[in-house]
Amino acid sequence: MKVLAKRLAAAAAISATMASAGWAGELVINTDTSDPAPKKAFEELIAAFEAKHPDIKVKWNVFDHEGYKTSIRNFLTADAPDLAAWYAGNRMLPYVEAGLFEDVSDVWAEGGLDKTLASAAASMTIDGKKWGVPYTYYQWGIYYRADIFEEQGIAPPATWAELLEACAKLKAAGITPFAIGTKALWPTGGWFDYLNLRVNGYEFHMDLTAGKVPYTDDRVKAVFERWAELVEPGYFIENHAAIDWQEAVPLLVQGKAAMYLMGNFAHATMLDGGLKEEQIGFLQFPEITPGLPKAEDAPTDTLHIPAKAKNKEDARKFLAFLATAEVQTAINKTLGQLPVNNLSAPPEDRILRQGFEMLSNAHALAQFYDRDAPAGMAKAGMEGFQEFMVKPDRADKILARLEKIRKRVYK
Repeated sequence: MKVLAKRLAAAAAISATMASAGWAGELVINTDTSDPAPKKAFEELIAAFEAKHPDIKVKWNVFDHEGYKTSIRNFLTADAPDLAAWYAGNRMLPYVEAGLFEDVSDVWAEGGLDKTLASAAASMTIDGKKWGVPYTYYQWGIYYRADIFEEQGIAPPATWAELLEACAKLKAAGITPFAIGTKALWPTGGWFDYLNLRVNGYEFHMDLTAGKVPYTDDRVKAVFERWAELVEPGYFIENHAAIDWQEAVPLLVQGKAAMYLMGNFAHATMLDGGLKEEQIGFLQFPEITPGLPKAEDAPTDTLHIPAKAKNKEDARKFLAFLATAEVQTAINKTLGQLPVNNLSAPPEDRILRQGFEMLSNAHALAQFYDRDAPAGMAKAGMEGFQEFMVKPDRADKILARLEKIRKRVYK
């Protein structure tokens, strides 16, 4: 009887330990990775994690993108998983401020992640604490016709003055410097982001998109003054407001335009359109304010521990696993994107490799205007940007209107 009592007591102690650990052994993950490549990458990630931690069983709930956006606040509040997919920067700010995400600064400290995930550290930090782990991103930058540059004797510009000089030379040769399609508005956000990041810097850009700076501020006006130096001389294709971004790619293919500020997803579209790999070059957006640290647009996917998660211990193990160079190399090979860990193996693709080097050394990462700003501000902002690109003389009126909207959106 004494032996049986000891066994029962031991079993009770084990049960109590498991209960206090929050249902140790099962890890619930919610993601919006329903597209084929992200879904396959997560399948491989989970299989690798379970192989390393055979005592942990992952329960994975996959949502479509739009369904996830509408569901996340509900499940974070009512029935939280142990890990939830989301995004960096201002996109995670509302959930941090609402107390719905867990502080995971300990995971960063124990894994030395401030060094290996250095470029994304700022975009994962709020109030001096880290709120998740980034695992994939992709670069934005200027894609250009390398053969046209060579024919015209143009070196890839590194400064604003060099960019304006290249644009003038291309225009004189009958080639429009920049392709763009602004019918869907969002490509204008990329231009605003980069001009603001290069004129005023990352910290100012994040304050602006967080509603802390008036759109009538002289520093925002300075962004539009630089933008006008491209708009007013006709350095963008005509009628861009009538076409989508894909419809502008043929102009690059045909040699009617020479450059395109866009995300790396456009690379495949250019190749599909008929360009040869050797005809495509990639360059970092040039410096405008001398010496200003270069931040980049790099939409970053992240995982977070909800504050109400039941199994935070195993969730931290998963985040630590996800942050490693080897794991990020593997899943991004499947995703066709870039690992955030700067010790990961560089991609084989030439332009992705350039992007990996650029982002690994970035001062910080913005998430793109329509991610960093709330929906109401982002829509109005990009409408204003498109209007400016058609009627640059309306800059002051546009900024005054955006300021009124800012005051309403960020009450």
